[in-house]
Amino acid sequence: MTQVTPWLHIVGIGEDGLDGLTPATRAVVEAADVIVGGKRHHEMLDTGAERLAWPSPFDALISELEARRGKLVVVLASGDPLWFSVGAKIGRHLDPQEVTYHPQIGAFQLAAARMGWSMADLETLTVHGRPVEQMIAFIQPDVRLLILTTGAETPGQIAAFLTERGFGKSRMTVLAHMGGEDEARFDGAAEAWDHEVPAFNTLAVECVAAPNAALLPRVPGLSDELFQHDGTMTKQEVRAITLAKLMPMRGALLWDIGTGCGSVAVEWMRGARYARAIGIEPRADRRALAAANALALGVPRLELVDGTVPAALDALEAPDAVFIGGGLSEETFDAAWAALRPLGRLVANAVTLESEMCLAGLHKKHGGQLIKLSVERAEPLGPHSGWKPHRPVTQWSLIKR
Repeated sequence: MTQVTPWLHIVGIGEDGLDGLTPATRAVVEAADVIVGGKRHHEMLDTGAERLAWPSPFDALISELEARRGKLVVVLASGDPLWFSVGAKIGRHLDPQEVTYHPQIGAFQLAAARMGWSMADLETLTVHGRPVEQMIAFIQPDVRLLILTTGAETPGQIAAFLTERGFGKSRMTVLAHMGGEDEARFDGAAEAWDHEVPAFNTLAVECVAAPNAALLPRVPGLSDELFQHDGTMTKQEVRAITLAKLMPMRGALLWDIGTGCGSVAVEWMRGARYARAIGIEPRADRRALAAANALALGVPRLELVDGTVPAALDALEAPDAVFIGGGLSEETFDAAWAALRPLGRLVANAVTLESEMCLAGLHKKHGGQLIKLSVERAEPLGPHSGWKPHRPVTQWSLIKR
């Protein structure tokens, strides 16, 4: 194997600038031919190197770097360049042998130290350059969160999310310019948050639930009442069993065929960090419901496709799991099964006799597990209570091996 000499150095740097770097890392920065970074990074330096600002669009960064292969290139990033930072993005495009990383203490470690919190006992996430709503999925009683924010307005937006869900007593702390001369701290309760804070900050949240707080666990089976729907949806109990068979996993992609109000896709994305979903739904009104539910329940990156199956599946990224809740046919199954990645999971639910017959035929041909789910809920019956049965659901599931 040919040994490649690293030419690109990705350096984490804090508010204390060059003084916070190790001697070896500082020597690399001072010897650089080219330095890439933000305005505040360049203001920390006094070298004769070529200076490059972050390109726009940001994806142009890779071609800018590759054009300078053979020179000593330094990219400056805040803190740990591989933790919600530019280093991970660059690393996906270049040979690892070409890159050397120089991590610095990052915002999460500094914030945990300022708060006296154990990193092992909290959740870390970023809404920097990402939809703020994605933090909603992490709002749970007694949870501690460290959040890299988007700007000065973000803590106020998060305070509103907390208050709306019955977590207004949650304690919030904004930490800015940590490790520098201008370090600042702002404390308050979510329901009364009114601080004006610097744009670049880290938010610490200690979630405190009121007795009437919304309980939104990450395990499948959210209450039907939490979803906007038109009456056609995968109900709570069946949804929990469906998700158990689909097995949400970190970063995995779901195709939700006939997504309706998006209840399965939303719970899939909530069920594992960075899980992704594409909902295929021909009705615009139902796509609107799915988009609203995704936003309200903290998975704003749900992708929705207007189309009918199986034609709409042709251009989609290969999935790790497929749920067929609508548009069931042998042709749809064949297209989904062919696209499904190895060890992928497929689940199809049926409520009509025709779709049940289709599942029976597919089960006979391909195997898997065929079950019938029947749910009854107690409801008022005059002065008493009685069982009200829901429409039975036939479910077929199998794993691609």
